[in-house]
Amino acid sequence: MSWGFESEPEVARELEWVEEFVRDEVEPVDLVVEHAWNPHDPVRNALIRPLQERVKERRLWACHLGPELGGEGYGQLRLALLNEKLGRTHSGPVVFGCQAPDSGNAEILAHYGTDHLKKTYLEPLIAGDIVSCFSMTEPHGGSDPTGFRTTAVLDGDEWVINGEKWFSSHALFAEFLIVMAVTEPDAEPHRSMSMFVVPADTPGIERVRDVSVWGHEEPVGTHQYLRYTDVRVPAENILGERGEAFAVAQTRLGGGRIHHAMRTVGLVASAFEMMKRRAVSRTTKGTRLADTQLVQEMIADSWIQIEQFRLLVLRTAWRIDRYQDYRKVRADISAVKAAMPKVLADVAGRAIQIHGSLGISKELPFGKWVLESYHMGLADGATEIHKINLAQALLRGTEPDDGLFPPYILPTRRAESRERFAQVLAEAADDGETP
Repeated sequence: MSWGFESEPEVARELEWVEEFVRDEVEPVDLVVEHAWNPHDPVRNALIRPLQERVKERRLWACHLGPELGGEGYGQLRLALLNEKLGRTHSGPVVFGCQAPDSGNAEILAHYGTDHLKKTYLEPLIAGDIVSCFSMTEPHGGSDPTGFRTTAVLDGDEWVINGEKWFSSHALFAEFLIVMAVTEPDAEPHRSMSMFVVPADTPGIERVRDVSVWGHEEPVGTHQYLRYTDVRVPAENILGERGEAFAVAQTRLGGGRIHHAMRTVGLVASAFEMMKRRAVSRTTKGTRLADTQLVQEMIADSWIQIEQFRLLVLRTAWRIDRYQDYRKVRADISAVKAAMPKVLADVAGRAIQIHGSLGISKELPFGKWVLESYHMGLADGATEIHKINLAQALLRGTEPDDGLFPPYILPTRRAESRERFAQVLAEAADDGETP
């Protein structure tokens, strides 16, 4: 068994190239592109598509997917190191072909889609020609999908979908939606739903309203509140078996959660670098901020928090690679997901404090990142739910103690030790030693 904290030389070289490329080419694009996910924006296409071609030439495109799907088949640990570099940018994931929700939707289609669905949607999605939407949560059911009411009923060779979906991610741009609906109303909750591919132009899909997010400077909300009224899709558009939506969803959610965390490592590292630069550049009453104890405490606390979080993310990624089964790493993923929003909020908040009024202005991104921490606390399951899941996993198998006092209190343990070593203690006493 071996442990190491260094990448292989060839991996290290690629990461160095990615870091330079993201800094010099991708970050400037962030400042002029309105929304990197919008394939209909000519400015976006003129700037991002050439960068995507360079990434493909470098064989760094869609690294989360296997070679059979046009990716490089990176393991999660290597993906973590890559995503750290991309996380500090808006456009980076799109430039590298690993943006949410498309990355997760591609995995679902790859695992469960028919040949026709793969040809029609997966291939252009992987190529970066279209984007997709994950239409799961509902106005009356977010963190608890067992309360979903959207239904899909088989009518001949078509599924008929009725219901409402809230916060359908990037539905404004999507060519197709992956929709979760109740198909087995009499089954137990976790076996009652199925998942479907629904073309975005299917009759019966009503855009109730566009939904914007605080901190995202966009003229039109890209997430949507959708109403499905007698929306018909072919029977073959089901993903997986009937009633297996929860199992299908885990194909994307397990990876999606850890990938969010990987990118967050890069985001907080960016905030930390700006904190340090401000601390050594700004003076007050003749003293650098870096020489004041409270600022030093903020710098130290931030570094410790970032490193703890990063190591947890890397360890979780390593365990995913080792077991090749998200179910065996669910507790680890829950821990990462629960830790993520606090790290982002804390570090971005300290960055605001060190920068003063400049920090709360829109001339720096910290306020957006603080708001983003609340977004991260809700995306792919609320933080509180993940803490409950983690606690339940940690407590599972722990046996309760009988008796008024627990057996691990010191008087009990001391008495047990004296009984165990009675002969040694007696012999020592006979030799004149104090037992």
